[in-house]
Amino acid sequence: MTLLIILGVIVLLALWAISIYNGLVRLRNNRENAFANIDVQLKQRYDLVPQLVSTVKGYASHEKELLEKVTAARSAAMSATNINDKMAADQQLTNALAGLKVSVEAYPDLKANQNFLQLQSELSDIENKLAATRRFFNSTTRELNNSVQTFPNNLLAGIFGFQKEPMYEISASERAAVETAPKIEF
Repeated sequence: MTLLIILGVIVLLALWAISIYNGLVRLRNNRENAFANIDVQLKQRYDLVPQLVSTVKGYASHEKELLEKVTAARSAAMSATNINDKMAADQQLTNALAGLKVSVEAYPDLKANQNFLQLQSELSDIENKLAATRRFFNSTTRELNNSVQTFPNNLLAGIFGFQKEPMYEISASERAAVETAPKIEF
């Protein structure tokens, strides 16, 4: 009878461990899938950037340094291999594109050009979709982190190699800009 109780407890503990492990695997896979969605949006963005740069080059030939920054950031983002490197490279590209948008304001002819307007609209659409996929990624990351860090999952998470994963966040320099109220002039 004692042997049956011991075997029953061992079976229950094994089922509990399997359940926790499978839950953590599902959450990790959801996070990876969410980042794959970001990758799709980033690919569209990377494909659009050379067209945008080419259009702007025709109007803003003296903005060479800025255009080179955008191109270099795009290349770095495309060559990043893991999630953390891709997040950092994407941040650089976001900053470079923001600089390009500011620079474009100096060219009224460019702002009226249909090709540029279409590219700008597509880029804006992609940026909005990218923001939505980043929010979803952060949501799945939060779920995984909560599961990894809460009891009793935390007892087994470390054993199985699960750890807290980083969120997709803006850089410190961007955070300062976001926290400053926009200046509106008429």
